Amino acid sequence: MTTENERVFDHHAVGELWDENAEAWTTLTRLGYDKYRDHINTPAFLKMLPDVDGLRGLDVGCGEGYNTRLVAQRGAQLIALDIARRFIDYARDQEAREPLGITYLRASAVELPLADAGFDFVMATMSMMDVPDQQRAIGEAARVLKPGGFFQFSILHPCFMTPRFKWVLDEEGRRVALECGDYFKTEQGTIEEWIFGSAPDELKERFAKFRIPRFFHTLSTWLNMLATADLILEECVEPYASDESIAIYPSLAATREVSCSLHLRYRKSAR
Repeated sequence: MTTENERVFDHHAVGELWDENAEAWTTLTRLGYDKYRDHINTPAFLKMLPDVDGLRGLDVGCGEGYNTRLVAQRGAQLIALDIARRFIDYARDQEAREPLGITYLRASAVELPLADAGFDFVMATMSMMDVPDQQRAIGEAARVLKPGGFFQFSILHPCFMTPRFKWVLDEEGRRVALECGDYFKTEQGTIEEWIFGSAPDELKERFAKFRIPRFFHTLSTWLNMLATADLILEECVEPYASDESIAIYPSLAATREVSCSLHLRYRKSAR
């Protein structure tokens, strides 16, 4: 990954960047080139997810709707939103082709256009770390939850996916450790440029690299933001690739060295 100079973004500017990324992201993920999502993060998130059959849920930062659709298939009644218009267009097109009863909205995580206490659960899969003002976004998720409802989300692991990091390779080019630093450096809008490494060269040449703004926080900052929202930790998972996935994609073995993502589920007080 390469980074540009630090910039400051509000949620509207972030939405514009994700609109630019949407075509390439949707095309490449639907072709199966997001190995971390398909073989680590989504399976772990779904395994951790409680029974949602018959529950009303909200997916925040849904992108083109991949994980939304998987949760809807478990019987949830879902509203999903993203700030990027083109992602919502792709998601709605897929819903028209294969209806699951999902309502998609173009909206911001920091300004949910929804009433208080209207949802049994809120989910956000690998989106919250891309939202400016996470404190506000967490507060919004808590606001729309019913008493006793849960908020489950996944993010890049704040302890390891730091502003400065580099994989350490062995003599055969395998990732065996991670060098990371600047953990306490709070950056608000550093742009990372990258594309899925497993995509073939012809697609890498066809599409520009993704430009993704990052908003770094320490683990303690994340936990304190959630505590301030009066949410209670229920479960925490640091997923890694299975033996079966590593046998197919050896590069995923790096997730046995450090955890690249963090999955958390919080419960709103029933009071």
